[in-house]
Amino acid sequence: MGAKKKPFYRIVVAEASAPRDGGFIATLGYYDPGTDPPTVEVNTEEALQWLDRGAKPTDTARSLLRRAGVLKVRHERRKSGGAPVESGE
Repeated sequence: MGAKKKPFYRIVVAEASAPRDGGFIATLGYYDPGTDPPTVEVNTEEALQWLDRGAKPTDTARSLLRRAGVLKVRHERRKSGGAPVESGE
């Protein structure tokens, strides 16, 4: 994704055994470091569903999910006994 000198990244769900540039299961959002401040857009509900199913994000993906507020919403849901919590979006 992106162009020369203009990076743009998709946040995706992929099998752990899949090659880095191989196929993926779902697109959760994107990260655009070229804007000021860098833009992180994530479908919170879909990301939470994958995390609840046992998906393990990479260190970089975890950092982006934290920036997007997904991990905070997940923490609040788990703390409140699993009841859905409004994400404020």
